[in-house]
Amino acid sequence: MNVAVLGSGRAGRDIAARCARAGHAVSLQADDATDRVDDIEGLLIDAVDAGELSEDRRAEALSELQATTDLGGAVSDADIVIETATADTEQLQELFADVESAVDRDTLIVTSQPAVPVTAAAAGLRQPDRAFGMHFVDAPGAEVVELLVPEQTGAEPTERAESFIAELGATPVRIRDTPGMASRRLRLAAEVEAMRAIDDGITDVESVDTILEEGYDHSDGPLVQADRAGLDRRLEELAELAEALGPRFEPPEILESLVEAGKTGANVGEGFYRWERGEPVEPAVGVRPGDGGDSEESPRR
Repeated sequence: MNVAVLGSGRAGRDIAARCARAGHAVSLQADDATDRVDDIEGLLIDAVDAGELSEDRRAEALSELQATTDLGGAVSDADIVIETATADTEQLQELFADVESAVDRDTLIVTSQPAVPVTAAAAGLRQPDRAFGMHFVDAPGAEVVELLVPEQTGAEPTERAESFIAELGATPVRIRDTPGMASRRLRLAAEVEAMRAIDDGITDVESVDTILEEGYDHSDGPLVQADRAGLDRRLEELAELAEALGPRFEPPEILESLVEAGKTGANVGEGFYRWERGEPVEPAVGVRPGDGGDSEESPRR
């Protein structure tokens, strides 16, 4: 299958690598697409090192990867176009319309942006029955992809979209076109409650993560997870969901304080934890229940 991936940010590179690994011919389109091929090659090398991909398959995947700045050239032969970079509804409508004018009638047109309702984006299409949203959960290694299916999308295109996701080695999960999707709401709900536990003095940073990691077998606790993603990004996401869904997603006070102080997580070396070489070293927020103030910080296990 020929796949066009529009956008060379993290999501675009991850999705392009995932499609290339699965044996699809991939065309990456962006202003800096050529410069980003090395990043995608690095993701494929990581997969080889992890034993997830053979060296021969890596070489084949790289040979099937093209990079271009030209939108028409990228999508002209595509069976599926996945847009990863446009979060504004009107801009996405215009982009979808431009893509539609350059592709075959059967080409699926997809957005991976969680903030844009697919139904609204598809309003820019003459044939809106081929539009989808796909949320790649923790790409590139996700085992689940959420498939947002608008009401106007047909059964046959939906089956093809699900088959494409299965070919990536993931399970397609159909969800209604709704703000936040399912996985995003669940992830953010856990992180919000963890932050509120700190705000309310219920427990400390390390303990709340330990509960989820050791008690429920999560690979990362919610506060480690939030730090890795970037607390400024989490603040923006929560503000969007609070506006759409109400106060249950209102950003906690501690999150707003950390972002205001520039302590936005792993990317700057400090958030809920202090970070070194991409790993949490010790809690940076040390309030413990009943202390009424900062306590001695203990090393992260």
